[in-house]
Amino acid sequence: MFQAIEAEIDIHGNVKLLEKLILKNTQKALVIILDNLGIDDDVENKHETALLSESVLARDWNRPEEDEAWARFQ
Repeated sequence: MFQAIEAEIDIHGNVKLLEKLILKNTQKALVIILDNLGIDDDVENKHETALLSESVLARDWNRPEEDEAWARFQ
């Protein structure tokens, strides 16, 4: 299973996770360096960020509590 976690990497290569992460044992990780995404970036970069975020957001979206909260709008 893959899990995406947003992080920042400084110029010295130090990685800072931007959300809490709890693991049951040691895991391998793949680091993908993204361009700094600001308001002037092209549309392709924004789509890439949205796709990378989808699996992380799906954890919250696909909960029974979310289905219950949105049921009245269906």
